[in-house]
Amino acid sequence: MTIEMLREFGADIDEGLTRCMNNEQFYLRMVSMGLADERFETLGTALAEKNMDAAFEMAHALKGVLGNLALTPIYEPVSEMTELLRTKTDADYLSMYQEMKAQREKLLSM
Repeated sequence: MTIEMLREFGADIDEGLTRCMNNEQFYLRMVSMGLADERFETLGTALAEKNMDAAFEMAHALKGVLGNLALTPIYEPVSEMTELLRTKTDADYLSMYQEMKAQREKLLSM
């Protein structure tokens, strides 16, 4: 994975690098670690089990990770999901999860 690939993906590279002291190596390492976060799978399990409290906790944590890394195409659906879960709004969480997961897979395949 390269900075240019992340830029092509739609990540806000300038913001992500700023948060990582403009150190490209560090930023790329943090992106790899963020994409490997086990909470992606735990969130899917919580949603499938309709455990909205656990789903909120996982989505909220992922929102922080993805926001700090400025991975906008993955951050946006998880951010929307987090806010809906926070207010316990009835929504199609599984489709939001699928979008987030598809974006993550797209990035991982680059």
